[in-house]
Formats: sequence, structure tokens, C-alpha cells
Amino acid sequence: MSVAKVTEIISSSKKSFEDAVEKGIERANKTLSNVRGAWIAEQQVKVDKGKIAEYRVTMRVTFVIKD
Repeated sequence: MSVAKVTEIISSSKKSFEDAVEKGIERANKTLSNVRGAWIAEQQVKVDKGKIAEYRVTMRVTFVIKD
């Protein structure tokens, strides 16, 4: 039997939501072991002078706890 934990992270990108997700997962893998999945809880954009300046995602990352 395995036990998993969920942690919430926020990631951003100047390119796209997809890039923000990829950067967030990449970074989570540096700190967390056994990352198994993630779901996007929220998407936001930062607007500057009427244009999108940054894409942000709040995601919940699931990882399995080692025994």
C-alpha cells in the first residue's frame, strides 16, 4: 500500500499556461520525490497596459511518500 500527499504550487510563464504548467512540474520534481500527477486548480493572467504580461497557474501536485 502506498500513501500520497498533495501540495499546492503556483507557477508562471510569459509564454503560455502550458509553459507555466511545465515549469511548475519541472520545479516540483527538483524538490519532491515520486511525483505522480497534478491538476490545475486555477488559471490567471497578469495584464499590463491592456496586454497579457504573464500566465499563472495554481496546481495541486500529488507525490507518493516513501516508507
